[in-house]
Amino acid sequence: MTFNPLRERGIPLDRQLRNWRELNVTPIDPDHADPYTRCRIIAMNGIEVEAILFSHQFARHCPDPLVKQQLAQVRYIEAQQQKVVNWLLPGLASVLETTIAYEQVAVDLTAWVARMEPDPYLKQAYQFGVLEDFDHLYRYANLYEMIEHRKAEKIVDNLTEVTPGRPTYLHHRNPIDNLREPYDKTAAAPISKLHALTIMAAEQQTMNFYMNVGPTYMEPIARQLYQEIGLIEEEHVTHYESLVDPGETWWEMLLNHEYNECYMYHSFMETESDPKVKAIWELHLNMELEHLRIAAELFKRHDGRDPQEVVAPQLPAPVTFEPNKAYLRELLATQIDFTTIGTGYVQDMHERFEQMQEAIHGGDASQAPSEQVIVENRNKAGREYRHETDGPHPVHSLRADR
Repeated sequence: MTFNPLRERGIPLDRQLRNWRELNVTPIDPDHADPYTRCRIIAMNGIEVEAILFSHQFARHCPDPLVKQQLAQVRYIEAQQQKVVNWLLPGLASVLETTIAYEQVAVDLTAWVARMEPDPYLKQAYQFGVLEDFDHLYRYANLYEMIEHRKAEKIVDNLTEVTPGRPTYLHHRNPIDNLREPYDKTAAAPISKLHALTIMAAEQQTMNFYMNVGPTYMEPIARQLYQEIGLIEEEHVTHYESLVDPGETWWEMLLNHEYNECYMYHSFMETESDPKVKAIWELHLNMELEHLRIAAELFKRHDGRDPQEVVAPQLPAPVTFEPNKAYLRELLATQIDFTTIGTGYVQDMHERFEQMQEAIHGGDASQAPSEQVIVENRNKAGREYRHETDGPHPVHSLRADR
């Protein structure tokens, strides 16, 4: 069935406010929940946080008091939604368990988007980034085994492999080489705009999470690893946010944000396996339909255009969390040695990249926390941690027996 969110009517805004009893949701069971339910929760939290932060930025640049009032009203409801979504995560899970789930989101969501993206340049941006998050998963999984004495397959199940990606120490690039060419808002497919917003929001939330939880650890190697990967997540936010056309008006950006929230809630409602969580996705979708209606009215009034000139007349196929093992193995085999130069990609190190590597690593990349965590876990456990379900690593030099 086709679903056009611009023609659907949701819950009126004055009926969306919830009390404490309604906000006090029961978290998922960390030992029995579908790993992809947890992934959907983490991804949707990132989408809601981006909606709130964007609305705040809009309000800070908006001189119209009536518009600011509308933004404030919707934003408060978005804040309630964000609390409900994020509070679905279980308090029993450690910060490191949640971190590994964050990286599973980054791997499988970005891989799925890369597979579905119609624009070759945008597709390459997602392919490049996913090999770095894939390596972050491997580094955190070794930290998890070392300090909590548990294995990451408990969290990711057999859905996502844990094995080296593009080595983390090579992710540190000159900041200007993290900027990409933006899509053209007049020519880009509507799905491309949704993909860019989704991955930008997911990476932004990961960046925020690491910068806040990293210093809460006592173990020096944990503090150092969160610091290193937190810096790389800032690079990733720069990478993905630069894909969005900066020529979009505030009204157009608001419309795209609200449409994307409808798309994500509808996608997760269609694919969710947990009935209680699915009910939340459905409720929030019905709230977001009203938020989209308000954004569309503002867009028509202030931009003087029909919203269907900007967004799709019906929702695309649902965003789906699913294993991407074969796809990721293909990328590992063909793109692991890529880096960036300007807004493009190269397989050879260049002067600006080498200067950044020298500055950040002090001339010895083996001392990077991401390298040290593997060394320390090898020394403690007798081998590094991997979860390779589909055979040895596709890159011979990165196989465990090497």
